[in-house]
Amino acid sequence: MKNLIEELQWRGLVHDIMPGTEEQLLKEPTAVYIGFDPTSDSLHIGSLVPIILLKHIRNYGHRPIALVGGATGMIGDPSGKSNERNLLDEETLNHNVDGIKSVLSKFLDFDATDAAAPILVNNYDWMKQFSFIDFAREVGKRITVNYMMAKDSVKKRLSGEDGSEGMSFTEFTYQLIQGYDFYHLNKEYNCLLQMGGSDQWGNITTGTELVRRMNVDNEERSKAYAMTCPLITKADGSKFGKSEGGNVWLSADKTSPYKFYQFWINTTDEDAEKYIKIFTFLDKPTIDALIAEHNEDRGAKTLQKRLAEELMLLVHSQEDLDRAIFSSAAFFSKDMTNLKTLSVKELEAVFEGIPFAEVSRLDIEEGLDMIGAMAAKTNFLGSNGEARRELKQNSISLNKEKVSEDRVITNEDLINNEFLLLQKGKKNYYVIRVK
Repeated sequence: MKNLIEELQWRGLVHDIMPGTEEQLLKEPTAVYIGFDPTSDSLHIGSLVPIILLKHIRNYGHRPIALVGGATGMIGDPSGKSNERNLLDEETLNHNVDGIKSVLSKFLDFDATDAAAPILVNNYDWMKQFSFIDFAREVGKRITVNYMMAKDSVKKRLSGEDGSEGMSFTEFTYQLIQGYDFYHLNKEYNCLLQMGGSDQWGNITTGTELVRRMNVDNEERSKAYAMTCPLITKADGSKFGKSEGGNVWLSADKTSPYKFYQFWINTTDEDAEKYIKIFTFLDKPTIDALIAEHNEDRGAKTLQKRLAEELMLLVHSQEDLDRAIFSSAAFFSKDMTNLKTLSVKELEAVFEGIPFAEVSRLDIEEGLDMIGAMAAKTNFLGSNGEARRELKQNSISLNKEKVSEDRVITNEDLINNEFLLLQKGKKNYYVIRVK
């Protein structure tokens, strides 16, 4: 077997690892599972790390198991949370589970039939058969309260040091239910390893302990291992995976391919050097060469462009990549030629995040003066006086062309019969949409 752990280590994807894990993966093809919490009907780029781990597992000859938490999602994981989550109703939860299954199916072929074919499971399928009494007898008695309370996720909530108001019994049982998932997958698929984010170490090790204690009379079946990866952060300490509009999602209907592309293009040099190891499957010599080339001319954004390209091909398509590059070049071009060829949907994606106002089509048909466009009818500038000053200083552009106060906007100026692009200086954009 090729050394999967060695591969993950140089990429910065190993945080904690249980002794014996690397040896097990070197010894034989091994079933490995990672869980996904159905708090939404899609996954955002924070979930890309576990998805990429599953793909590495597959690429190295092991069997990836993706678990969607239809049962655990009803409770809510307390790890890293200072307050209890609102419980989802069953209809919402089922909708979310289906959505996550659909997303995961883009990255792994669950229809494959080889010995290491990926598996997709929902823990509700086996947890729904448990009565409370059966669970308390068969599982609850295996793990002591002392053991459960020693976990950081529990200690922090009970002590109130994270500002929380304690922990309900519902959340307290979460680690037992997740632990039982490991036991079930161990029994059904001979799953020997669970991976997850570093905040999951407590839950995962509870699973390894439960596997050991429920198979106490069978030494071979009592083996179970754990590995976590670091939680991804930005160099400036801000949260990874957020943009101006909130989460960056893996579904095109929630985050447009253009916006997804821009997220990676706009990463800092320091983050790009880290992310290209974590989020791509490029080998070490290729990445080292890209970093060296990038450092010779950072303005060329070699790393960011390759990072964005690899992620677009992984999550979207070559066509989406080509359109994102074209749209990006069109927006930042000095003329409007290519921007005018974009569809309304593409323009919406390109203009997303830019301040905007709506004006009536009647305003345009009657002829909208520049003062109205910048102040009276919109809030691009604070007052008519400020608008006049900026126009006299020749700092205002309409659709990339400098304009003066006597310029009148008509239907002929509309981009795709719907938009106007105002600009003050080089980077201060404003969009007017005609309704």
